[in-house]
Amino acid sequence: MICPVCHFETIAGSDDCENCGADLRTSGLPTGAGGDVGAALLTEHLSELNPQRPVSVGPDDLVAAAVVLMQEHRIGCVTVESDRLIGILTERDIVLKLAGRPLEGILVRDVMTPDPVVLRGDDTIAVAIHKMAMGGFRHIPLVSGGKATGIVSARDLSHHLVTLIG
Repeated sequence: MICPVCHFETIAGSDDCENCGADLRTSGLPTGAGGDVGAALLTEHLSELNPQRPVSVGPDDLVAAAVVLMQEHRIGCVTVESDRLIGILTERDIVLKLAGRPLEGILVRDVMTPDPVVLRGDDTIAVAIHKMAMGGFRHIPLVSGGKATGIVSARDLSHHLVTLIG
């Protein structure tokens, strides 16, 4: 992503320009075209979607136990927390990093995505869609005070879009 202020090339999904510190969370978002749906995407906050509360595990928990939790709750990810959010463990992490290997003895810390991209409840739906598209994410934790307070998934956003269109 190119910073619109200083034209420095930053890492896709970054909140701020690494060079000048400009806020990049809304850079590249549409500016209001799209009628009611476009307006809703730019004004509705993620907290209005009543995001699902995260299921959390610790970094020293076993991946096998995390998989059981994900199956029991029918979810695609768990947050990894100690005193704050330190990572996310997704189905994709497990499949890509452990395919064909037994899960016994493997710790969450060895498979999780550390320091995940996060959102806040007052971010708009457009910001979430933008971050997911730019980073190739299907799940993004919502945080407040360093703690995960919710999970926004691509499925949540697509269901909401259907209600806006329909």
